[in-house]
Amino acid sequence: MKPRLLTFFCELEAGPLRELVATPGVLEDLVALRAGVSLGLLDLGPERAEVVRRLTREGIPVTAWLLLPEDQGYWFHAGNVARATARYDAFRAWTAEHGLEWDGVGLDIEPDLRELRRVLEGGWRRLPELLPRLGRGERVREARAAYTALVERIRAGGHRVDTYQFPFIVDERQSRSTLLQRVSGVLDLPSDREVLMLYTSFVRPHGAAMLWSYGPGAPSIAVGITGGGVELPGAHLSKPLDWAELSRDLRLAVRWTHDLHVFSLEGCVRQGFLSRLRTFDWDAPVDPPAIPARRVDVLRRAARGVLRVSARVLR
Repeated sequence: MKPRLLTFFCELEAGPLRELVATPGVLEDLVALRAGVSLGLLDLGPERAEVVRRLTREGIPVTAWLLLPEDQGYWFHAGNVARATARYDAFRAWTAEHGLEWDGVGLDIEPDLRELRRVLEGGWRRLPELLPRLGRGERVREARAAYTALVERIRAGGHRVDTYQFPFIVDERQSRSTLLQRVSGVLDLPSDREVLMLYTSFVRPHGAAMLWSYGPGAPSIAVGITGGGVELPGAHLSKPLDWAELSRDLRLAVRWTHDLHVFSLEGCVRQGFLSRLRTFDWDAPVDPPAIPARRVDVLRRAARGVLRVSARVLR
């Protein structure tokens, strides 16, 4: 049951990133695990380029996880396609300047970080502000077309394209709806590998049930969070996964796909998980959360019903 592909997300500033890679045992553990790194490109500087070269020299595959500055939304979404395209152009120039090699390119499809922070800070009071977005069908279609063109450019440049998606995109796709995309700004994009971000740390005590519900059929599953990531008001209350929780999630996820991601590398190193994974028993028994997962399935069916209605109403 051991995964064929294991990738760790890493989202650090240049200084802490350099220190992480220099930590004794980290590179050796990654090599022993035959694992790759999806490296968040918070900057396009020489220090980060040197880390990429060092990982590559060790035979560790590196995916270029494209990100924007926080004041431009950070993640890719319907409102910043021009900036995302410009970021890709800058990434290509930086890659050529430093002679970097990549295993693939990752597009992180999430809401605008600035808007997400405002919503989380304001709570339910912010919901009325989202209603006018229901009429943004044309913006969703135009942004999807522009991002699809960007995906084709990346492929033409010789790179595999990964998309990192929230699981609700599966329900939206199955319902032929764009309701959630209009409201949140995320987009259902074609790619070579779709990675569902099934982070159980955010939805305790229902995380395992969510994983069990969305896992079947997922091409790649990301589990977490073991630590790290951007700061979000309210989300900071979710403590990182402990070893028992991470072990459970990995053993559940590998039932459906042998392509796994873990968020994050720095969290795993900090908690001492990376070295423990070298002797991890992937086949150890784990109790499936069958009954709670059925409840999640019921909620998903109800949500898809609403989404199907919205597909007929919203144009």
